[in-house]
Amino acid sequence: MRIAFFDPFSGASGDMILGALLDAGLPLPALRAELGKLDLAGYDLRVESVERHGLRGTRAVVAVGEDGASRDWAAIRSLLQASALDAPVREAALAVFGRLAEAEAHVHGVDVEAVHFHEVGGVDAIVDIAGACIGLALLGVERVYSGPPRLGTGFVDSQHGLIPVPAPATAELLARAGTPTAGPDPGAERVEAELLTPTGAALLTTLAEFRRPDFAPSAVGYGFGSRQLPWPNALRVWIGAVADEATEGDGDLLLETNLDDMNPQFYEPLLERLFAAGAHDAWLTPIAMKKGRPATLVSVLAAAARRGALEDVLIEHSTTLGVRASRVDRVKAARREETAVTRWGDVRVKLRGWNGRVIDAAPEYDDCLAVARAQNVPIREVWNEAHRIGETYVGRRFSAEGTLARGA
Repeated sequence: MRIAFFDPFSGASGDMILGALLDAGLPLPALRAELGKLDLAGYDLRVESVERHGLRGTRAVVAVGEDGASRDWAAIRSLLQASALDAPVREAALAVFGRLAEAEAHVHGVDVEAVHFHEVGGVDAIVDIAGACIGLALLGVERVYSGPPRLGTGFVDSQHGLIPVPAPATAELLARAGTPTAGPDPGAERVEAELLTPTGAALLTTLAEFRRPDFAPSAVGYGFGSRQLPWPNALRVWIGAVADEATEGDGDLLLETNLDDMNPQFYEPLLERLFAAGAHDAWLTPIAMKKGRPATLVSVLAAAARRGALEDVLIEHSTTLGVRASRVDRVKAARREETAVTRWGDVRVKLRGWNGRVIDAAPEYDDCLAVARAQNVPIREVWNEAHRIGETYVGRRFSAEGTLARGA
């Protein structure tokens, strides 16, 4: 499994995350092409090679024209939902901005729909967040990890005047996710600076698990911030692979709660929020409680690092009075997405591997549906051809590379 591990020894911001991914091998033309799927004008994304304190890296610069105005959560949500971005990328970007909106709403004491972004609502922040989600997908990253970020010290200027570091929204994001943080500034002298920005915190707390797995690195990149500090003001990212997860047991958590007084129509948005908060899986089971009362068991499987965020969702968005948590071990088959080139268009196929061999191939339903609609053919024909192509790999050695051949 391909992973990204962020090392925020000097904090993190949206442009530092984007710069680190570019420095680690993200192709700039491909990134620009994907960003072009957003109805967003008035900016230019450029890359600068930087060397500070003997360390070379990349700085991502979003030059904004006149459309640098702030936007509210509804406007940003509409922009992302209306985009032609791939669904996983779009949902990841929505989850990042949604988490940020909830933190801002709490800090300012307003409803989340009334949140109006200032520092993080401009074109540059939208490019940073969408670009980071796009970049991880283009690099083939399936899971993101991070070390504890440094926060900085002192005060920073904002639309509301001077505020302490970390900014209140950053602090709220960290608290909601139960994020571990690093100690004082790495320099010998005290420097007042904001190292972890709300955008950086939103990206890391939404997308990353805060632990360092055992992995084999294949690339490393450094994304520099704009500020000059007594140390390299950069974010490091490692791109690599976790060794054979087919038999690896995960230290995951199973969160559960019984609900007997919740409107059934509210379960769908609850599950959506659980997945956006990082759940591996979430499901509903009908149960009978004392005196024969019908009820629903809500179960959530997730990494231990996501516990706080998921408990917040369960308690804030359901009628539960409490959540049970227990550790579970999972044995997982190896997985990889390949592309089946059918006569009507490309369809992703999920390969499942065990003991080094491919044991199953399943076409992606959303891709089959999109191709069927675009070509005006029955979905079963698209699915059958993609499945037939995928089945030619069953029994072969499970490989981390390759593209499936065109079907007959």
